[in-house]
Amino acid sequence: MQTVWITGASSGIGEACAYRYAASGCRLVLTSSSRQKLDLVAERCRSKAAADVRVLPYDLNEPDGIKLLVREAWNAFGGIDILFCNAGVSQRTTVEDTPMPMVRKIMEINFFAPVAIAEALLPLMISAGGGRIAVTTSIAGRFGFPLRCAYSASKHALYGFFETLRAENRDRGITVTMVCPGRVRTDISRNALDKGGVRHGLMDPGQDEGISADKAAKRIVRAIRHRKDEVLVGGKELLMVYVKRFFPGLCAMIAGRIKPM
Repeated sequence: MQTVWITGASSGIGEACAYRYAASGCRLVLTSSSRQKLDLVAERCRSKAAADVRVLPYDLNEPDGIKLLVREAWNAFGGIDILFCNAGVSQRTTVEDTPMPMVRKIMEINFFAPVAIAEALLPLMISAGGGRIAVTTSIAGRFGFPLRCAYSASKHALYGFFETLRAENRDRGITVTMVCPGRVRTDISRNALDKGGVRHGLMDPGQDEGISADKAAKRIVRAIRHRKDEVLVGGKELLMVYVKRFFPGLCAMIAGRIKPM
């Protein structure tokens, strides 16, 4: 019986993945900043045959308590087989309208928090014989995208850190799956930071046309199970990943013309 810890588990991709793992009879540790939402997800997971569920609410913008959070997650069921660092925050501001406090907040939640969690959990996983780590990046982590300067930077940074973690620990029983979504119908655009750091509050048209969170979760859970190095999740927008790889100049031109999703 596997134990799965998911951050950003109260909505969107994290919530949908929790239900997938619950239906497989896994034990779940669920984290997000909202206890109320987590409790609802936990109840649904129990109704879907989860072996057991623990809720660990935490604001990942607060770095000082992350080591304790990791210890609590590990001790909940005596170990973690799969860590899915999915929590994140986006933005809808230009470079000129993105003050440094906003940049730091986005980097804290999207990059420093999963790094701190992984660093604290890694030796425990190794001592237990290994484990699987997955982290949500974005196609915005493959190329710059309008109104995403800090978000894109944080997702680029995840690739550098977690690909290095994989390279250093592949022979120690640790696998890393980079989860790279394109357009998925979640509330990430509604919860994105707008000018002044306020909630954007709107669903982007492109994202509204994206795949469902459940369809994304199906692909993600399968990729983690098969220990894939990376999984691209979305629709035709994912072609931009290959355009970037083989035609970087064309990618730069297209990225400047695409309506931000």
